Amino acid sequence: MSAPEPPKIEFPCAYPVKVLGRSTADFEAVVLAVFERHAPGFERDKITVRSSGKGSFTALTITITATGPVQLEALHEELIATGRVQMVI
Repeated sequence: MSAPEPPKIEFPCAYPVKVLGRSTADFEAVVLAVFERHAPGFERDKITVRSSGKGSFTALTITITATGPVQLEALHEELIATGRVQMVI
């Protein structure tokens, strides 16, 4: 018996992206600049920001209108390439 296939995502769709990195003065600005290049027009007023218990890390959740897997992969790659992002979920 084979495993069922995961559900397919139908694009375009609202797609939340969580980005985790070390808390620095410009972390949020760097991340938002990357999002602006790959998903211009996302709703900045809906971004959630959370700090870790000791304040060492910051997590941003940003919902974009995803247009396809190519966009999401490019976004992920550029976020990691900043050197500021530890994880993208």
